[in-house]
Amino acid sequence: MNRLKQYLPILDWLPQYKKSYFKGDLSAGLTVGVMLIPQGMAYAMIAGLPPQYGLFTAIVPLFIYAIFGTSRQLAVGPVALVSLLTAATVSQIATPGSEAYISMAISLALMVGLIELTMGLFKLGYLVNFLSHPVISGFTSAAALIIGLSQLKHILGIKIPRGLKVHEIVITAFEQSNLINWTSFWIGLAGIGIIIGLKKINRAIPGSLIAVFFGILVTRLLHLGADDIKLVGNIPNALPSFKTPEISWDLFKEMFPLAAALALVGFMESIAVAKSLQAKHKDYKVDSNQELIALGLASIGGSFFQSYTVEGGFGRSAVNDQAGAKTGIAAMISAVMVILALLFLTPFFYDLPKAILGSIIMVAVVGLIDFHEVKVLWKQNRRDLMMLIATFLGTLILGVEEGIGLGVILSLAMVIYRTTRPHVAVLGNVPDTHFYRNVERFKGLKVKDEVLIIRFDAQLYFANSEFFKEQLAELTAEKGDKLKLIILNAESINYLDSSAVHAIKDVVEEYRKKGIEIAFSGVKGPVRDAMSRAEILTTSTGRHFFMSVQEAVDCYESSCLSLPKSDHEDLEDYVMQANKR
Repeated sequence: MNRLKQYLPILDWLPQYKKSYFKGDLSAGLTVGVMLIPQGMAYAMIAGLPPQYGLFTAIVPLFIYAIFGTSRQLAVGPVALVSLLTAATVSQIATPGSEAYISMAISLALMVGLIELTMGLFKLGYLVNFLSHPVISGFTSAAALIIGLSQLKHILGIKIPRGLKVHEIVITAFEQSNLINWTSFWIGLAGIGIIIGLKKINRAIPGSLIAVFFGILVTRLLHLGADDIKLVGNIPNALPSFKTPEISWDLFKEMFPLAAALALVGFMESIAVAKSLQAKHKDYKVDSNQELIALGLASIGGSFFQSYTVEGGFGRSAVNDQAGAKTGIAAMISAVMVILALLFLTPFFYDLPKAILGSIIMVAVVGLIDFHEVKVLWKQNRRDLMMLIATFLGTLILGVEEGIGLGVILSLAMVIYRTTRPHVAVLGNVPDTHFYRNVERFKGLKVKDEVLIIRFDAQLYFANSEFFKEQLAELTAEKGDKLKLIILNAESINYLDSSAVHAIKDVVEEYRKKGIEIAFSGVKGPVRDAMSRAEILTTSTGRHFFMSVQEAVDCYESSCLSLPKSDHEDLEDYVMQANKR
């Protein structure tokens, strides 16, 4: 039963559902459902799809996630970033809004879902760790700017072709400044003001929906038509029908790279939101791999009912939590609200100005621009700040797909750099104690001219073994001819591969020829095992392995390093037995 609950989390919370939960779930479900209606249509517009597909995306996937998801407050559905990535991927193959485009956008959802599901089943959630937070922050901030500026065509009522870079959008808009539709502009500006103003009063107020009512009211009162401003127009009042997504091997090969990137980026956004909400409630656990399965199934199931890719969104999730959501019932109620809107309210949206949908998108994406992270990294880590800026500018200048690729490359490059050139510290003794600390960070440490104590703060493997030898050579050269003993504090080393083993053997032999002994302290079990198999432990008949740096220093001072091992007092064998960790 426990294993079944692991894959069907609804079985964990539904049998324990309390009547007191329903009030919060109902309130949250209605509130988020009201938000989803205008947002769904707006985000579909970003994705290059007709408005009804945004509503389709807010039905079946919500029910599926409520069953399989481990977060009880995460609000899944269409989100701005995923919508942009969908458009960036599919617009390379088909014309936005065409039947082929719609079919491919739905097929992309199936692909993304299959990738996420596979990752979840094989417990590959850790792969998102290869996209660092500064890179994601830089990418999402740039994507938000691209999304926001792409709505200028709806706010200003001008023509701006899809696929332009940010600077091209700005230049195109400036060149058409004499063609601005001022009626559309003022309606869009009013929509932005309404949403922001109501959000400041109370985030639970459905500002987007009120802006929609305002836009429709203005259109009807002023008798505005399609010749005056751009309107949403006819939306079929029907529910999505079951239809198998079309996919071919050629299409799979063409879209797979960006589908994989979309899966990683979308999941990272979703899991970050889910974990932040879980940390607040603390009465359940969020399982990253199960979240992959749930989001994957939501996109797969939705693709059979004409929806595009779904992920968890920050804005709606925050509102869902604040409105009192306790379980996945809230998501199901939101989906029912969207169903009712499709059945009974679609004629009402005919007169909705696209400028209002543009204002909804602009306000929504402002929250994705991460100014706070820039301030934090400026104070804490300039190298990470440079990664953020590089990804941000790369995405703006080169494009969304290239920005994702650049972000992945930068993340992997930083991982490689940090593991191939890890921190190496020279240690000194804290006076009147047995503690040893970094001489560059602490003042007044005791350092012996004839003893070099170093700490290598990383696993030792093929990519950094030469760096290890180079650093050791530099530090021993600084010590000069007085050096008699090198103590390697191995507490931070948790792995040795064959290259590292060879490097250590070379170092031991090289320095022993120079009359310099090498001792090891704090060697962990797996590292000790690797050294033992390589017979590094038998390179000398003296004692060379110690529980602590101080024991190695004491042994050196008592001239026991070069003595044969005693049958009665064998510290080296003691280390081998006691240090199995």
